[in-house]
Amino acid sequence: MSDSSPFMNPFRRRQNSENGKSGNGTYHPRRSNAGVARSNGEINSDDPDAHQIHVGGTPTEKGVNVEEAVLPNPGSVSDSVPVGDWEPSTQEDLADHFLRCAKLGRYLTIADNSRFIITDDFRTTPIVSTASAMAAIYSKDYLVAQAALLPLSERAQRLSPRDQERFERLFLLIEEQALSDDVRSSAQAVRQAQFRAAEIRAVEAELGDRLSPARLRYRHFLDIVKKLVDRKITAGPFLDEFRDFTQDVAGKLDFGIYSFCLDRLFGSVRVPLKVKKLLVLELLKYPPLIRRELLTNILVYPGQIEELVEFVRYMAANELEQGAIIEIELLKAFKLRQLSMGDIETSLAQTGVA
Repeated sequence: MSDSSPFMNPFRRRQNSENGKSGNGTYHPRRSNAGVARSNGEINSDDPDAHQIHVGGTPTEKGVNVEEAVLPNPGSVSDSVPVGDWEPSTQEDLADHFLRCAKLGRYLTIADNSRFIITDDFRTTPIVSTASAMAAIYSKDYLVAQAALLPLSERAQRLSPRDQERFERLFLLIEEQALSDDVRSSAQAVRQAQFRAAEIRAVEAELGDRLSPARLRYRHFLDIVKKLVDRKITAGPFLDEFRDFTQDVAGKLDFGIYSFCLDRLFGSVRVPLKVKKLLVLELLKYPPLIRRELLTNILVYPGQIEELVEFVRYMAANELEQGAIIEIELLKAFKLRQLSMGDIETSLAQTGVA
């Protein structure tokens, strides 16, 4: 199974492109194509994953104001552009969305929460500098944060000395506030080198050195998945392979791709239910943040079989503390658009699990 297959490709929609069916055979209406905002304000409606981005006004959050530092020409992105007609009526900037994800203790998602941000998003899709800056500062995934730093560095390299000063202030902000020590060090090195191409290439090479071996391992695991669905291996050996795969990619492969892999496993009708239940038992052992994200993905997957949903709830109720269960239920409600981020923040504050 190659990494260009529908099972693997993180840029495929979850619906069948011809008949609107999900991976479990349940019908879901197709989403209309949306536009990705280019850095010059133009819209590309042909991008197959264009629904991932909101572009618009500049965020200001309790002393964090990156407008002056990031946008030499803020007028080019001043008008908010909705990413699709299924989005809420309130138009929200992607940078605001990243910031709110961080405040809720989440990994960064795309604007409609259909998947997580991955490193490739900053290489293949134009993202305005405010959003890239927020990702570099707040992403809990080091590789995604490092990837977000690269387009900022490359843009600064092309600017006039006056505009470069604004990016220097931005990189100082990243050095002060980024969650990752490595990202802070990279931002400092690039700034002190005055955005020279050699330093930017060094950061990019470091990122590539971490990603390439892990992605090769990921492709190897896809072959194991293919053997499972073709009934060439049983549940026990597959689970051993899954554990080895998780161990090999931990901290080396961006979380969004790892999450997508599990998403495909739990959504495929060809993967036996017994295997899915065994995988759930593995997820229960994961750190709280990762466990919460991955278990919630199972619960909200379109057309997910009820028996698996009930199994997840039963095991969570018996194995997890009440606070962790509440977090999972709140995140599930958010992903299903039953609660807003503000509602969740309030609920977490009231229950003391924030």
